Amino acid sequence: MKKRLALLGLVLIAAVAYVVYRSQPQQGANGSSLTLYGNIDVRLVNLAFEVEGRIAEMSVSEGASVSAGSPLARLDTRRLTLARDVAKAQVAAQRSELDKLVAGARAEEIRKLEADLEAARAEATNAKRRAQRAKELAGRKLASPQEYDDAQTSAEAAQAHAGAAQAALDLALSGARTEDIAAAKARLAALEGDLARAQVNLDDAVLVAPARAVAQSRILEPGDIASPARPVLTLALTEPLWARVYLAESDLGRVQQGQPAIVYTDSFPGQGYEGWVGYIAPSAEFTPKTVQTTELRADLVYQARVFVCNPRGELRQGMPVTVEIDLEAAPRASPGCDAPLAPSPRP
Repeated sequence: MKKRLALLGLVLIAAVAYVVYRSQPQQGANGSSLTLYGNIDVRLVNLAFEVEGRIAEMSVSEGASVSAGSPLARLDTRRLTLARDVAKAQVAAQRSELDKLVAGARAEEIRKLEADLEAARAEATNAKRRAQRAKELAGRKLASPQEYDDAQTSAEAAQAHAGAAQAALDLALSGARTEDIAAAKARLAALEGDLARAQVNLDDAVLVAPARAVAQSRILEPGDIASPARPVLTLALTEPLWARVYLAESDLGRVQQGQPAIVYTDSFPGQGYEGWVGYIAPSAEFTPKTVQTTELRADLVYQARVFVCNPRGELRQGMPVTVEIDLEAAPRASPGCDAPLAPSPRP
């Protein structure tokens, strides 16, 4: 029993010593490199539809790789299509109304108004003559004063009718008022906005991937009611990919953003992945409890992100890695993975 306890104690001491060793930054023999330990991190994106509706189709499952713009899910679009069609019809009707106002009266309408004016003028002339004859007859006592009054009233009415016909012709020739045309244009613009919104809602019925990623989880399924407040899928973006490490205060002056680094993992021994220091936290934090011993929890460290190129998709979320930063190399002006180097063998 004592031997077992002694052996267990040795194992615990060795484990603690290993954890302490792994948690401390290591330097190369000549101090030209800094070795850090951390884990791979990625950005997670919760995707939701912009519009509410019933999910008709889910195109991806967990673990599937998707590229930017790939369709992921689709809503039932029947109601959205009807709304778009109604808006389109309203725009067409208002556009016709505006065209009618701008074009003014047709030639046939103008000719009719001109004919009405000529007829009204002829009637007014004839009525004026009848009134004159009635006046003469009344002066010779051959017609009653009432007959003369009736003829005079008819002449005045005919003259007024001719004036109304002239006004109608002038109105048709002058066209619609500027204010009426402006109001029709404003109404058309509002309806076109409604149509554009209906089309956007219809387009948003298809959920697409914002970037190259891996589907991490399906939160909703076909038949569920989706809304902007209910995520449908969670994606893990494959770019950018970084190793989350922690720098001691004594190393801050030696590590700069843009410095090249090599990332290694136990899952693929002998392979190194090109990377660079992309971010150093501006404020300190206590050493994370999950990766350090109790004695080191009170130490203040600075979180850093070493971005890494992952051309073959071998690095994954949470994978423990070893990062070696070349302290003598100059920071890169514009680091990136546009043309990443092949995995470097671990020395």
